Amino acid sequence: MDFTKLEGAGNDFVLVEAGDTNRDWSRLAIAVCNRHFGIGADGLLLLLPSEAADFRMCMFNPDGSEAEACGNGLRCLVKYIITRKLLAGDKAQQFCYIETKDGIRKAIVNRSEGKPLNIQINMGQPKFKAGEIPVEIGERDRGLVDIKSMLNYTINLDDRKLPLNLVSMGNPHAVYFTGQPAADFPLTRIGPEVEHHRIFPKRVNFEVAWPIDRQQIEARVWERGAGETLACGTGACAIAVAARLNGLTDDSVAIKLPGGILNVEWGGKGEVLLSGPAEIVFTGQWPGGA
Repeated sequence: MDFTKLEGAGNDFVLVEAGDTNRDWSRLAIAVCNRHFGIGADGLLLLLPSEAADFRMCMFNPDGSEAEACGNGLRCLVKYIITRKLLAGDKAQQFCYIETKDGIRKAIVNRSEGKPLNIQINMGQPKFKAGEIPVEIGERDRGLVDIKSMLNYTINLDDRKLPLNLVSMGNPHAVYFTGQPAADFPLTRIGPEVEHHRIFPKRVNFEVAWPIDRQQIEARVWERGAGETLACGTGACAIAVAARLNGLTDDSVAIKLPGGILNVEWGGKGEVLLSGPAEIVFTGQWPGGA
C-alpha cells in the first residue's frame, strides 16, 4: 500500500489514496500511527472520490476512532492534491472543494511566483448548542441556545475547577484560558480528565490558551483519540472563536502552537478561515495489512 507522510505545523498524517472505505481503516490507523512499530502519525487520512465535491476526506485517529473534522489534515490533503496535480486547469491553481463528514469545505491556494505559500480552509461556522457540540449539561442550562451559555462553563475535576468555552468546529472543543504560559499547564494530567469528562458523550478536544495580546495566543492541545499534538487546526479555530467572543482578541489572530503558527480569521459571526503551512515529508509503502 503506497502512502505519503505530511505535516502541517507539526501535526502529522499518513495519507492513502483509497478507492472505497471497505477496508478496516480503523485497525490500519492504529497500526500505521504507532510511533514505535508503525510509520508514526497523529492520524490516517483517506483521499477518496466524491460525487458532491472534487474529493472526499476521511480521518482516523491513532486509537482508530474517526474524526468529524480536521483542519490541518485538510490542508495536508490539499497540498497532496496540488503536488500530485490531481486537479487540471485553472481551478487547480486557485481552489478546490473537499467533502468531509461535517460538510463540504473550500480550500484556497495562496501562491507566490508559482509556488504555494499557504493554504486557507473555510472551516464553516462554529456551533454552540449543547446538542451540536455535543455536551450534556443541566436541565436549566440545556434550554439556553445563545452563545453566552457555552462560554466559561465550569466543570469540576478532583483538584480544580475549570471554566471552559464550549464550541463545535465540526468536532467538540473545550477551551480554557490561562493567565500564565501554556507550557506551564499540566496538560498531560488534566487533558485526559477533560477529554473523558462525563458531560462530553463523544469525548472532547481540550485547548489551553494564553492570550499574549489581541493578535497572538499561545496554546497547547490535547486531542481526543491522539493525546497532546504539536498543532490542531480545528482547535486553533475554537481558540480564536472563544477568544473573540470573550473580547480577548481582534478578528484575526495568530495561534502559536508547539509545532508552528496557525492563522485564524473570524469576525464574530459567519464562517471561520484557517491558514497555515502544509508539507510533504516522505513517501513509502506499508507492507502490513489492515
